This record gives sequence, C-alpha cells and structure tokens, in this order.
Amino acid sequence: MNKGKGSGDDAAQEPVAPSASIEERLAQAMAELEATQEAVAKAETELRDASFTVRSRDRAVEVTVGHQGELTALRFLEGKYRNMSAGELAGSVLEAAERARTQMSRHVMETFQPFTQPSATAPELTGVDIDWAAIFGPSVQEEPQAVAGRHTRNRLRDEIGEDTEDEHDV
Repeated sequence: MNKGKGSGDDAAQEPVAPSASIEERLAQAMAELEATQEAVAKAETELRDASFTVRSRDRAVEVTVGHQGELTALRFLEGKYRNMSAGELAGSVLEAAERARTQMSRHVMETFQPFTQPSATAPELTGVDIDWAAIFGPSVQEEPQAVAGRHTRNRLRDEIGEDTEDEHDV
C-alpha cells in the first residue's frame, strides 16, 4: 500500500497584520496561492502512485485498487475458492473491492483535506468546498463498521436473489 500525503502545511505563513497595506496583503495571498498550487500538484503526483490491497473477510480473495479505484489485481488465496459457490466467490470479490475502493477514497479525502481549510494568512481565502459524497458516494463518510454491515446484508440479499433466479432457469 502506498500512501502519500499532500499537505498545504508548507504554505502556512505568519498572518498579515490588519494594518498591512493592500499590496502586502495581495503579495501574501499570491505567495500562499502559489504554495497551495505546488502542494496540490505534489499531492496529485503522490496519489497517482497510490494503491490499496485488501483481503476479503473470509480471506478467500485479495484485490488491489489503483488511485482511481480501478481494480488492478485479483488473487484467489489458498484454494479457498474451490469450495465456494459462484455467489459466495463473487460476494467475496465484490466485498474486498468495495473495501479497497473505500480506503482509497478516504486516502484521497485525507490528502486533499488541508486544501479545504481557510487560510491563516488571508481570511478571504476560505478553502475549497468539496462534496465528497457527490464524488465517492455517501458511504465514504460513514464509519467503516456501518459500511461493512450494510454490504454483508446486501450480499446475503444478492445470494438469496441468485437462488430464485436459478430456480427460474431450470
């Protein structure tokens, strides 16, 4: 697992005194903007190399996702898949992939979080407002245990649905 942290902390500077001239305040804001742009570029570069590898809870499969949440590797572990039904195996793959994507999403949020904070030196720079739920879906902001419980229930529902479909195919 590669983890890089982009941080706007490098751009933190002493606040400009309220009595500073408009030129001084503008120069300070421009310097902070340039430092932020450099920090964003660094964070983007670090994220391009990021990946997360996760095993399914039943330890039957291992998946790796890349920086955009794309599946980059899939391994079946210790021959456990041989004793699994197609539905169980599919559920294990999907569960591990979803957990890895959620970890990557949270890593992206953590990396860009400093850029969402207001500027300490220029009160006019309020930080970027990012709607993470719109980008990654609402579950990315939930506690990991809540997401895991919901996926287990959906997986069971899917397997029950598969049994019904199999009966119609006979």
